[in-house]
Amino acid sequence: MRIDRRRRGVLVVLISLTVLLAVAIGVTVGIALASVKNIREIGRSTGTESALPSVLLDRNGKTITELFGDEKRTLVSIEDLPRHLIYALVTREDQPFFEHGGFSLWNMTRAAANIGLNFVTGGRAGYFSGASTITQQLAKMMYTDQSLTISRKVKELWWALQLERHLTKYEILEEYLNRMPFGHGAYGIEAASQFYFGHSATELTIAESVLLVLQLSSPGYLTYSPIVNPESARTLQLQILHEMVELGYATQEEADLSFHEYWANHDYTRSATTAAFLERLENDPAPWFSEHVRIRLQEELLLGSANINTDGYRVYTTLDLDYQKAAQRYLWEGIKNANETYRRNQVNNEERVERFVPMIDLLALGFDIEDIKVGTERDQARAANYFREEMSPLIDAVSMFLEFQEQDPLRQVTKASYLENQQLAQRTTVEGALITIENETGNILAMVGGSPFESRNQNNRATSAFRPPGSSFKPLYYSAGINSGLITPGTVYMDSPVVFWNNDGTPYVPENYNGEWRGPTRVRYALATSMNVVSLKVFDDIGFTDALNNAGRLLGLNETEMAERGFEPRYPVGLGTVSLSPLLQARAFATFPNGGREVVPISVRFIEDRRGTEILNPARDVAQQLVRKGDDAQILSPQAAYIMTSILQSTVEYGTLRNRRILVGGFGDMAMAGKTGTTQNWSDAWTVGFSPYMTTAVWLGFDRGGGNSLGTNQTGAQTAGPIWAWYMKEIHENLPPREFERPPGVVEVTITSETGLLPTEDYRGSTIEEIFIAGTEPTVFDTMEDFNDTQGTRVAAEYSRSFSGGNSVADRLRGLGLLSTSDRTPADTGTSSYQGTGNPFLDDPDTAPDDENAPEDEPNPMLD
Repeated sequence: MRIDRRRRGVLVVLISLTVLLAVAIGVTVGIALASVKNIREIGRSTGTESALPSVLLDRNGKTITELFGDEKRTLVSIEDLPRHLIYALVTREDQPFFEHGGFSLWNMTRAAANIGLNFVTGGRAGYFSGASTITQQLAKMMYTDQSLTISRKVKELWWALQLERHLTKYEILEEYLNRMPFGHGAYGIEAASQFYFGHSATELTIAESVLLVLQLSSPGYLTYSPIVNPESARTLQLQILHEMVELGYATQEEADLSFHEYWANHDYTRSATTAAFLERLENDPAPWFSEHVRIRLQEELLLGSANINTDGYRVYTTLDLDYQKAAQRYLWEGIKNANETYRRNQVNNEERVERFVPMIDLLALGFDIEDIKVGTERDQARAANYFREEMSPLIDAVSMFLEFQEQDPLRQVTKASYLENQQLAQRTTVEGALITIENETGNILAMVGGSPFESRNQNNRATSAFRPPGSSFKPLYYSAGINSGLITPGTVYMDSPVVFWNNDGTPYVPENYNGEWRGPTRVRYALATSMNVVSLKVFDDIGFTDALNNAGRLLGLNETEMAERGFEPRYPVGLGTVSLSPLLQARAFATFPNGGREVVPISVRFIEDRRGTEILNPARDVAQQLVRKGDDAQILSPQAAYIMTSILQSTVEYGTLRNRRILVGGFGDMAMAGKTGTTQNWSDAWTVGFSPYMTTAVWLGFDRGGGNSLGTNQTGAQTAGPIWAWYMKEIHENLPPREFERPPGVVEVTITSETGLLPTEDYRGSTIEEIFIAGTEPTVFDTMEDFNDTQGTRVAAEYSRSFSGGNSVADRLRGLGLLSTSDRTPADTGTSSYQGTGNPFLDDPDTAPDDENAPEDEPNPMLD
């Protein structure tokens, strides 16, 4: 039902009178308070305790950075600011500013009328200015809290009157412009101008001045930010410019020219960052860590009325600045090299496609395959994109039909074409992250969130880059089998073609990277060299529930978080299709050298106030929390943790990190262990490893997967491995050499290399020294009868499995030389939902080509 004009007018008048009555009462009280004797004098720097920035210190007492906000700014004299900035301010905020004495009945009446009109019309009256004058806003900023109470409003009025009594109008404007928040963490007109426009406030144009003034109405919500909401900012900016023209503060030509010039050069791609970050970057040697700590202080530790920017806290962190500098140096060099390789591969692939377009046309003509014809239908400039998107499957099929070999040029072209987004190569950037934590305490010693920190690169990938870990996920469930006694380092699995059957009857077929099979393989060797088929059999034998729950506990994830990270009961998860961050990976791996006890990463040790009094001690709180958890904090037995450490040390000795150890000249007498990981199409590269002192996780990849590839054979060992190895070598140089401490309950037994059983007296084959949790070591001898009774039962069964039936799937798999495992039962909690016969993750390519020469009879590094 429409409201007639008469009733609408009555409502507006009633609401306006109500507001004016409340204001009149407040003004009266304010004037009365102003007349009270013994009121302290007001000046341009009185009214607040002197502000001190909070200081972040590293674990050795070195200053990392200062956290500051509104009190650390560059002050600008009102005389140096352009006149049109003042005109824009009073036009938007307080038109009768130069006439009133601190408050304005005109402002209050106009605001009341606008409120009433918007109430009646359902918000169709448009924008309106607030009732507070510029002086009142400054008083509120300097002397009152932010509560919405009558008491606060009365205080605001009183302080506004005091400001008007003691300061000139231009001094009030100067204080106002140098103090007020302008959004994105920018306090003061100079910081705001530098942030939004990249130049001093003394150089502001009319259009820029209006944009900055617009930020004053909602600096926390960024309603009119040209970065976050450019359309809203543009619309209101035009309105204010029009009003300035009407008031005589600018000509129409000046306003139009300034408006169009600004938006013609506006950067619409700029991310919404905060100005305080940018100012602090110049002297911050650990910006990602500082921001990580700042967020923790604001959201978890210093709650209530605490202000980390002005209260002068001394925050004693866990960071080691020397480690941080080394981490940044090696990671940035690795990222640079990876980007060069990525771009070189993209260029090579495109050139290869162009070179073979005539051959493709010839093939199309010879076999009359119209769909793959290129030259006569599309020019050379579009050939690569067309080839990738439309022709590759057809070419590949024809090549297989004609039995072209993998190394043939046409097959190489087809393989190259499967790399998606080649046309985006120059706009895609390889990124990375590195994090180091102390094994015993969980102290974060170094944190690098990516390539050099800047306004457009603030994403802390060390904590927020959730990417598939590939084979670096395997130790997180292998350890469940070791802990339960289901497997030992000497347990033998058959590395042979295998098929896992899904609920819907479709097969899941894992493949080895090089298409070869090792046959009987012990668990130690399988994990050290990252063999996928054996790993999936281990994953299956442990059972999805136990395997994933163990991984979740190591990572510190609850059930909801596990679901969010992709912990599903299906086979591909065993090859690392979940999503993890470098911080989570480091936390999980640090559990192994920590004797199987839970590790909780921390960044703050303790906090003092400005008087030197300790007010918080997060490090002590976490330690006490773990003590209270008791046995619940013991994720793995000390014996299982030690054996997992031993197996992962084999990775460095002869597995996928062997060549990285050789590259850096070894680690001296310092024990090292680790695991690499590579995801499909070489999209992500991981290396996670540890010493008896600390654990480091390194990741390289892309912020957005999208089919991007680091390049053929750019594996975790090849790409992330050198960063990890060089960095770990440097930060351990001044530490006393240490070995991993063996707990009681671990026994050493001589076993045969082939079967993992005890050698007989007349055994002539190779043997090794292996370690076991006491009670899980083999007790039978390596004879054919004993082998069949124990390990041989599994191996012989896997040898004997074969397909039956004549269906097309079976025929196809038989043609590829694969053996059926139709007698294998699904894992205990479900089977894979993966469709088709392909494997989304090939066997971890870290094993090839430069790491494929591991010795047949590898030594046990824990026993040398």
